[in-house]
Amino acid sequence: MSEQLRQTFANAKKEGRKALLTFMTAGYPSIEDTIPILKGFQEGGVDIIELGMPFSDPIADGPTIQVSNTVALENGVTLKMTLELLKKARAEGVTVPVILMGYYNPILNYGEEKFIKDAAEAGANGFIIVDLPPEEAIKVRNYVHDNGLSLIPLVAPSTTDERLELLSQIANSFVYVVSRMGTTGAQTSVASDLDVLVARVRKHTGETPIAVGFGVATREHFTTVGELADGVVIGSKIVNLCKDAPQGKRYETAKDYVEGILAGVKHKNPTTEEFYAMQKKSKEDAQLTKGVIGNFHEAHKHKMNFGDFGGQYVPEALHACLRELEAGFDAAVADPSFWADFKSLYSYIGRPSSLHRAERLTDYCGGAQIWLKREDLNHTGSHKINNALAQVLLAKRLGKTNVIAETGAGQHGVATATACAKFGLSCTVFMGAEDVRRQALNVFRMRILGAKVVSVTNGTKTLRDATSEAFRFWVTNLKNTYYVVGSAIGPHPYPTLVRTFQSVIGNETKEQFAKLNDGKLPNAIVACVGGGSNSTGMFSPFEKDLSVRLIGVEAGGDGIDTAYHSATLTAGRPGVFHGVKTYVLQDTDGQVHDTHSVSAGLDYPGVGPELAFWKSTGRADFMAATDAQALEGFKLLSQLEGIIPALESSHAIYGAIQIAETMPKDQHLVINISGRGDKDVQSVAEVLPKLGPKIGWDLRFEEDPSAE
Repeated sequence: MSEQLRQTFANAKKEGRKALLTFMTAGYPSIEDTIPILKGFQEGGVDIIELGMPFSDPIADGPTIQVSNTVALENGVTLKMTLELLKKARAEGVTVPVILMGYYNPILNYGEEKFIKDAAEAGANGFIIVDLPPEEAIKVRNYVHDNGLSLIPLVAPSTTDERLELLSQIANSFVYVVSRMGTTGAQTSVASDLDVLVARVRKHTGETPIAVGFGVATREHFTTVGELADGVVIGSKIVNLCKDAPQGKRYETAKDYVEGILAGVKHKNPTTEEFYAMQKKSKEDAQLTKGVIGNFHEAHKHKMNFGDFGGQYVPEALHACLRELEAGFDAAVADPSFWADFKSLYSYIGRPSSLHRAERLTDYCGGAQIWLKREDLNHTGSHKINNALAQVLLAKRLGKTNVIAETGAGQHGVATATACAKFGLSCTVFMGAEDVRRQALNVFRMRILGAKVVSVTNGTKTLRDATSEAFRFWVTNLKNTYYVVGSAIGPHPYPTLVRTFQSVIGNETKEQFAKLNDGKLPNAIVACVGGGSNSTGMFSPFEKDLSVRLIGVEAGGDGIDTAYHSATLTAGRPGVFHGVKTYVLQDTDGQVHDTHSVSAGLDYPGVGPELAFWKSTGRADFMAATDAQALEGFKLLSQLEGIIPALESSHAIYGAIQIAETMPKDQHLVINISGRGDKDVQSVAEVLPKLGPKIGWDLRFEEDPSAE
């Protein structure tokens, strides 16, 4: 069906007009509206329809498209249902080309080859996969070609000439040019330098048509962009119009809007019989030719992947951010002066943090000797300060004046705000509204330090949504903004970067333990696992010491047999989330699960790719501790050692106790106490009425303890 796409642009050119492409999310505003809206598009004069495949975490899209995705998913729309709607629309007379547009994870979950084959049978002409990197696009493009379809590449203002050359080879119908950096959404004007961008793209695409989108909303926009491009894409504006239209009037709304954009100019569409004949011929022709494209390789100083995990699964515009960051990181870690500057801050952090034996906790367990690595004693109360200071130094090297961060429990936000205050940079922290509520003390600390805290009300209102919002902000404000990711998550180079800066934890532990134990190594190391900053920082220096067992403890919430947990490595499956291939908590349709944990810092449905790799190879073991079990760990360390730990660390404490009890008394186990519990006292007081009886802890917070 790629031939129909090519012919559509050829016909528009022959008729002296520009092709119009319109977007609508499948199942929005309701499932019943989808086919009438598609018919309205066609009868209004649209040349090509983009049908959005809903995804739970669309990081390239602005609020309008994100809301449409959320509503469609709430309406029960799946990838299979999207194909069924398309098939039904074809049967009811929609014959203009339809492109399926969406994100990679649901397709990966469905099975790429099967999905492409099923989409071809349903009547699709091609695909736009927003976060598909070139190296994966080559493989997918060949599947698509074999089914007679088209893979439409996205090009951004920041796309390099090297990538443009490959993307032009992938394109066999047209190229979609994103007119500006940032996320989708209607604008009041078109990009001022669009002519330069289109001219640069045409140097590589030659005769291949170009369609331009992002921000087009009016007839004036359409004509202005049409002077430069072969086609014009409109999305958010029509999505909003259909949302606001009365029930039963969305067909007319779509049709009337399109007629207004096109000033009533229309074109002839194929009949249903002609469409099905084209579809059949397209499949037959595809079997006669092979469209294999060679490999694509971009040089990276540090490897992008950890086995099958890692990579850069991001919207094209985000590659500029990552490319600049990677170059800055590579140069910094090779520069002795950078490390000298970082190590000069150790006294500010409180490094080295202490390592000592937990005598009473050891006696309680009756097994291995338990040691505590005290990252909770660092300035700001956790390990997060290590990474925050290093990345702010990197931001200064790159000449950035504004720093952003995401945070869950608030410790990374506090650490980043602290580093920015020390070095005189502005700081904005994105935090889910639910985490803002349960970590109010840390929000206040960030504001004391001069940071602006943005409460994110999208989705689950937790760490995942804060991360998505931070990525969206970064891509729109790259020139002066540096994004300090707080965990070993996200696209390359973040997992390597964060692990590198946090490995001070494991390196210190190795040196300190050897000094106290005649040069020996510990037998086991335990750390909590959310995204992976403290665990990769602790584990990586021991990775090749195979005598040392590495154990990560995840957030089991209400139990991994329930829907309320964050145990990604224990219960998740490989997928793509927030720009990286890793283990993800997802449903059968590849939509990312809501998560739950008593600990805001572990409340995340993904995990760092290096941890995923260690799980796949067996180098590290992972277990889950429930909310109640974490609270038990919290209580035991507090009352046996006089150390109130963070709820994140409390998961590791509980897991370590279970393991230590099974080990001989002459062996040694180290727990990374990643943070202190001051921030969690209010949260503990809130959950004790529910969880206290489960662990035999009858304690209640009293507003006035002196009152009788």
